[in-house]
This record gives sequence, C-alpha cells and structure tokens, in this order.
Amino acid sequence: MQADLSPVIAATAHWLTRAFPPSGGALAAALCEVQARQAVTVAAWLRYPTAMDAALVGMAGPGGSARLDWVTGADSADDDRDAEEHAWRSWVDEVVASWAACLLTAPDLAELAVAEIAEGEHTTGTPTVFRRLLAPDATDQHAAALLRHPDLLASVAGLHRGELLSRLGSDEALVA
Repeated sequence: MQADLSPVIAATAHWLTRAFPPSGGALAAALCEVQARQAVTVAAWLRYPTAMDAALVGMAGPGGSARLDWVTGADSADDDRDAEEHAWRSWVDEVVASWAACLLTAPDLAELAVAEIAEGEHTTGTPTVFRRLLAPDATDQHAAALLRHPDLLASVAGLHRGELLSRLGSDEALVA
C-alpha cells in the first residue's frame, strides 16, 4: 500500500506551474516550482492527514486535472495529448490544487494551514520549513507573479475554498 503523497504533490505542483508559469529564466522557474510545491505539500497534508488517508488516495487515485483544465481554459488541447501527457495529469488532485491556490494568494490562511499541519503525522520527527510559501522575498514574488496573483487564481481557489476554511476553522473574513 502506498502511503506516500509524492506523486500527488509532484503532479499537482507541476499542473500549477504549467497553468501559472514563472516570470523569467531558470532561477525564476526553480523558485516558482518551490513555491508551488510547498503550497501543494501543505494542502495535501491537510487533505490527507494520516498515512491511511494517503494510502487510500494512492490506491483510488486523486481524480485528475480535467475540471481544473476546463476552469482555466486549458482543456482545448485534450485531443492532442498523448498517453504520457495524460498519465501525470491523472495524479493531479483538484482539491489540493484549489487549496494550494488559496494558500498562495492568502498569507494569513497559509500561516493557519502550516500551523495546523505542524503536529500532524506527516511532520512527526521532521522539522518542516515552508519559508518560500510563508515569507516570499521580492525575488520569489517576481518569479511567481502569476502563481500568486489572486485574480488569476480565483477560479481555481474558489472551487474548494469553503472546504479549506472549514478544515482550518476559519471564516471568509480572513481571506478577504
């Protein structure tokens, strides 16, 4: 049984960085990827807080990127995708992507989420730092300008924002 969320995290972060690409060269791409991966990791650990949850999503699969592609307008090329392209997309988790989009665009919500996972099963025995998610510097901000733009991510973030707020015991006023 697979209790590792890394396929979901990698695929969902990859989807986010393809949908909202970095601004600049190789360094910007790396910084954007790190920010996406940190947000997706926090979101995945919130969504699947136990090893059993992770194992179940590993067996059943997370659902894929079809709805996310449709919401962002990236579904027009579906007929042109080969099997390899479809394979990684099948590991994208829509809820995790939506929650990650919320975390990337709402710093207060990201802080609550990181505090929530601090005592969870995924972080047991391992100090986990999410600096680029929680305190991005100017270089991080510039590299991930599209990935952190609230208006651009609104359609993705809005899909499951209510569930995230409920999970964190927050209210809509925090996000506004």
